[in-house]
Amino acid sequence: MSTVAKYIRFALACWKLNLAGAMEFRLSFFMTAGMMIINNFVWIFFWQIYFHRFKLVNGWDVSDVMMLWAVVAGGFGLANVFFGNADYIGNIIVTGQLDTYLAQPKPVLLNLLISRMSVSALGDVIFALLVFGCFGKHTWSGMLKFSIALFLSMLIFVFFSVCVQSLAFYVGHSEGFIGQELLVTFATYPTDIFRGMTKVVLFTVLPAGFISYMPIGLLREVEPLFFGAAIGVVMLLVFGGTALFYRGLRRYGSGNMMGMRM
Repeated sequence: MSTVAKYIRFALACWKLNLAGAMEFRLSFFMTAGMMIINNFVWIFFWQIYFHRFKLVNGWDVSDVMMLWAVVAGGFGLANVFFGNADYIGNIIVTGQLDTYLAQPKPVLLNLLISRMSVSALGDVIFALLVFGCFGKHTWSGMLKFSIALFLSMLIFVFFSVCVQSLAFYVGHSEGFIGQELLVTFATYPTDIFRGMTKVVLFTVLPAGFISYMPIGLLREVEPLFFGAAIGVVMLLVFGGTALFYRGLRRYGSGNMMGMRM
């Protein structure tokens, strides 16, 4: 069996165990996921009120904004369901909990990322699918483009966090660092309402612009320049974040903690 196939089997087994652990308390599981769905629909309700009075937001119509929320919520949800430790890497590093992962014969970063699942994030994924069912284009091309948008969004969330949290190897405590929540804050607004340096920052330092523009630059119509730039940014985050993590790992000093993971 190839190495890639072994890693895939390992990831699938880990995700299965995470889900089984979450389902141990089923009432809490369904309530947590359900509350996240309700929370997201509250924002959709406010946007519907806005569009009842104003038909466009700088060229964005109601279906564009709804799909914006679907892409952001779906990407954020997938990131935290499958790679739930991404936003906790810094804390794991400074508290010495990384020792547990170093002692196991698996790729450290992969093992670290997939070892946690956010139950509430499942509500985000379900919400995204429901919104797509109501406002998305139900064609093969429409479903394919939505799947690509979710995949790219997920990778941006995960590896932006990897980049930021890996700075804990170099500067210590990272609780004050920006994280996924800040990306969500900016990504849930139409990109075209921002101007000047703010818009530049959203397409460079804080790549929220590449998530929030997908309803226009990918779902409504594929814009080759934007799509190519989005793929380039994702690749930069993936390879840059991975390199930053493993470079920092060489600086890591053991926390002398004893721990076991099944």
